[in-house]
Amino acid sequence: MTELDLPDNPALPQLFQLPDAQLLMWQQLFDPKTSRQLLAHLVQLPWQKPAIWMFGRMLPIPRKQVWMGDPHCSYRYSGVLFSPEPWTPILLKVTAMVSQLTGHPFNCVLLNRYDGGGEHMGWHSDDEPELGESPVIASLSLGQSRRFDLRHKDLGCQLQLTLADGDLLLMAGECQRFWQHALPKQARAEGTRYNLTFRYIAADRRNCEV
Repeated sequence: MTELDLPDNPALPQLFQLPDAQLLMWQQLFDPKTSRQLLAHLVQLPWQKPAIWMFGRMLPIPRKQVWMGDPHCSYRYSGVLFSPEPWTPILLKVTAMVSQLTGHPFNCVLLNRYDGGGEHMGWHSDDEPELGESPVIASLSLGQSRRFDLRHKDLGCQLQLTLADGDLLLMAGECQRFWQHALPKQARAEGTRYNLTFRYIAADRRNCEV
């Protein structure tokens, strides 16, 4: 895979009118050919299923993941220190593309792999201290389409999306402060979904305790 370019004129994103959040989505930002090329690269990564502290004991997460980024982008979560894998040239290029498109700098990415609809992500906010006061998260979906839920922490309002192959979702503003999101189980989603969530960690915020 030597070429990986955004369309010359990508379509404008869809803007969701939500309180206390800026939420935008570029549908099929990557076309099926580019998506297949990326998927062929992702399957070669060193996927892991780490155990973290949940419900009073150490349990493996219900998905596989790879943490990748600049050398200083380590973080501590639920008693486990995650140190970044070095960038691959392809994923460094994808990150630069997403940064340019969204206007937000990113220097690390959490890659999640969901092998079938039984693997999932519970309700949470990406608000770890090392991500700063108002974290901006860009989320690229590849492979199997999956449902994605959001809910406001105080107002009770909710939003349900379907994230399909090649879609890019940007969660900005005060989204991580006021909203939670989740990827629920879906019995009929038999294929594998890959999700790349791009983040930024300043050098003076590394190794923060969560």
